[in-house]
Amino acid sequence: MYKVLIADKLAQEGIDLINSIDGVKAIVKTGMKEDELTEVIGKYDGLIVRSATKVTAKVLSKSGKLKAIARAGVGVDNIDIPEATRKGIYVMNTPGGNTLSTAEHTIALMLSMSRNIVPACNSLKAGAWDRKKYTGSQLNGKVLGVIGLGRIGMAVAKMARGFNMKVVGYDPIAAPAEAEKFGIEVVEELDVIFKESDYITIHVPKNEQTENMIGAEEIEMMKESVRLVNCARGGIINEDALYDALSKKRIAGAALDVFNQEPPENKRFSESDNCLVTPHLGASTEEAQIEVAVEAAQILVDAIRGGAIQNALNAPSTIGAMPISVSRYAELARRIGTLVSTIAPGHIKDVEVQYRGTIAEQEIAPVTLGFAIGLLQRHFEMPLNMVNVSVLAKERGISIDETKNPAVKDVAASFSVKVVTDKVTRTITGTVFGETLLRIIEIDGFNVEITPQGAVLVIFNDDKPGVIGSVGTVCGKHDINICTMGVGQKLDECKAILAISLDKEPDSKGIEELGKLDFVNEIYVCKLD
Repeated sequence: MYKVLIADKLAQEGIDLINSIDGVKAIVKTGMKEDELTEVIGKYDGLIVRSATKVTAKVLSKSGKLKAIARAGVGVDNIDIPEATRKGIYVMNTPGGNTLSTAEHTIALMLSMSRNIVPACNSLKAGAWDRKKYTGSQLNGKVLGVIGLGRIGMAVAKMARGFNMKVVGYDPIAAPAEAEKFGIEVVEELDVIFKESDYITIHVPKNEQTENMIGAEEIEMMKESVRLVNCARGGIINEDALYDALSKKRIAGAALDVFNQEPPENKRFSESDNCLVTPHLGASTEEAQIEVAVEAAQILVDAIRGGAIQNALNAPSTIGAMPISVSRYAELARRIGTLVSTIAPGHIKDVEVQYRGTIAEQEIAPVTLGFAIGLLQRHFEMPLNMVNVSVLAKERGISIDETKNPAVKDVAASFSVKVVTDKVTRTITGTVFGETLLRIIEIDGFNVEITPQGAVLVIFNDDKPGVIGSVGTVCGKHDINICTMGVGQKLDECKAILAISLDKEPDSKGIEELGKLDFVNEIYVCKLD
């Protein structure tokens, strides 16, 4: 008998599904503290949680026969995924369950703002009858800017088209191929969204690239009549800048379902007469709760019974089953992917990888997947791995073309990538020496040799004397040690590259100082570990 522990409140439909399957039994026990969960977890084959239960390393230290954890929802911050992976436990979520509910909530907030629903309701309940004061505006014919064209963003766009809105979409990675089919005008610069939109809605994950994506400078580009909606994550819109714009009537309004801190201690948005607030209700519909419960139950039961693994955010390590040469190239590829994602800004248009020499004769699928993980990870909140990266890349319309050539060139084996964006084309080649030493040996046609580890600094510069000394001086001033250095030249172009691995990442002041050196054309810092 397989036993599934349900540790948080779950729709009854999910519980019933588990109990309807022969040989599987659901046990509901909610509200457990860490110590209590630690003591009982090892008795169960599967665990279903929402956001309340914390599945910590301590809990997993006594995981016993636990095979899989399912999160009935999207976010998995409450689960120690690295520790679960080390224990060989699948961690799965239900990313599609709240798509429509969040999209509908976005539209509901847009309609509420445009028709003054809340203040009009409160006014009438207070005894007034003021039709003129609450005259609204229509969505019909207005421009909606959608930032993030994943599942939810696309759903919002499709619904908005039903209101005869003009939809302009932007995605920081790449827009889905179907976007234009649904009448979405895909743009490659965020400025277009800010300048042209009557409504702007956000549907991107919160990470170091998207935090404070919309601040005072971006708001200044917008129409005074614009209305902003955030049902994604708090902090993507800078709250101080937004409040300042609302208080000065710089923009017409905003609707927030998410906040930097939840529940928010600062009540300023609740007291603002041109801001509509809701307590993170995006996924809070009966249908969504049932859908995520049923999906979580089904994928968990499949996993613990040895069936198909769906929506896995991790996978038990397969490195041991790979030839050592393949596993090392998979690690090299991941690091190259991370580096090229940093030095190749813009929307991804085309991706090619090439295998030469002895690695071309191996099973290279794990290597390509490792590269994809590095290339795309910074664009997603959820951890990417060899289970989910292909699906997520496909959703964004990104494909990776592979070529294999067993002929040797320069070194016994090599892995090369070419990434084309709307802004640049970048190439990087790497190799593994002696099945242990990872090396990058070429960047954009410059022959260099650098160890891809720690913090890596890449400077494209004019070829002139004093470059190495000047960069070294700035690094020393900021107490940064240079580990390995590669210098490449193109004499006919008077251009060069300086690629350096450092013992720590430079802070903003250090990067600013390096960027001001008169020979610097482009500068990038990438953390690889």
